[in-house]
Amino acid sequence: MSSMPAAQTKKIACRRRSTCRLCSATKLTPVISLAPTPPANAFVDKEHIQEKQELFPLDVFLCQSCAHLQLLDVVDPGVLFSDYVYVSGTSPVFVEHFKNYARYAIEHFKLKKDSFVIDIGSNDGTLLKFFKEEGFRVLGIDPAVNIAKAATAEGIETIPAFFDLSLAKKIRTNHGQAGIVTANNVFAHSDHLKEFTEGVRELLGPDGVFIFEVSYLADVVTKILFDTIYHEHVAYHSVKPLVKFFDSQGMRLIDALRVDSHGGSLRASAALAQGSRKTSPAVAELLRLEEDLKLNRPETFRAFETRINKRKEELVNLVRSLKAQEKSIGGFGAPAKATTLMYHFGLGPDLIDFIVDDSPLKQGLFSPGHHIPVLPSKAIEERRPDYLVIFAWNFAESIIAKNQKYLQGGGHFIVPLPELKIY
Repeated sequence: MSSMPAAQTKKIACRRRSTCRLCSATKLTPVISLAPTPPANAFVDKEHIQEKQELFPLDVFLCQSCAHLQLLDVVDPGVLFSDYVYVSGTSPVFVEHFKNYARYAIEHFKLKKDSFVIDIGSNDGTLLKFFKEEGFRVLGIDPAVNIAKAATAEGIETIPAFFDLSLAKKIRTNHGQAGIVTANNVFAHSDHLKEFTEGVRELLGPDGVFIFEVSYLADVVTKILFDTIYHEHVAYHSVKPLVKFFDSQGMRLIDALRVDSHGGSLRASAALAQGSRKTSPAVAELLRLEEDLKLNRPETFRAFETRINKRKEELVNLVRSLKAQEKSIGGFGAPAKATTLMYHFGLGPDLIDFIVDDSPLKQGLFSPGHHIPVLPSKAIEERRPDYLVIFAWNFAESIIAKNQKYLQGGGHFIVPLPELKIY
């Protein structure tokens, strides 16, 4: 199923906001400029590959008041999320991650057995499945109608809608208050974080906890994980701005844990300001780290952009050299981050012959903008490329382990990030 075939025939709405999402300040400094791209999951079917897709700016701004890093160009979320092609359950790594996540939430916050758990942006219900197995009542919310319907059919009731205060009030009336509300790789997607948080506050019981995972800015900068910047992610979070934000919203940031997913993420937890939950020392520890990394200064991100472009030169020179030797090169994985990397590095169909991906929702489609075919993994054996660039680099270890036959047959893997490596 294509994420947006209808969007090829009409103009996509994009607007530029003028204030910070967290503190509403108007002084925003441009610090990173990446190549414009189509929406990162805008895969197309064969009928639309001759149509040129719109490109939108990927310029990143730093708030001079609270130091929040963000995009100001906002692409219509209805286009980005209503018909989605990413599902968590296709990745064994993420299934295990969410299993451990559920265990962490239950044990760390001593969740009562009669607690109600809500996941905003629940996707195919992978996380909620583990809470349900432990006997908790669960409810998912996801705007991707196709995925929400499939999750409900699999036993995880999922409301196919965007989350807002109105929906939160209906859920509270119909289901009661929640002990845990989660939002994983979703809190970075919302252009309306104050309204989003107001809805979360409506749902939480007196000692309920809001847990969310986002790509962590400290990891993005230190590991050159620039490809986590794309239009779905309008916010790039660090702890310092989040502490100030939740304080302003009648809540407190009570925990901040670094986790490995997506190359380096932040699992943050917030509770109602008047609740009895204590604040973990981990919050202060990450505040000190961010001070050391100077994540509140424009020059930090300008130096980061220089490092991105150096990596671009290294990878492009390698790929062009291989092509000059008449080597065939494919890609492994078609995650959203691949769109940013391929556009900024200029890796188009002249250099990448095809991409393989394990998700049936992407197979048979063509990559956003460049329209490179996305094929099932059996194409590796059928086409026998000399090299495969692992665009899903956060799963490189498991991908390489799973494809030893390809390596033994003379194939090579190129891992572009966090370090450029050839296997």
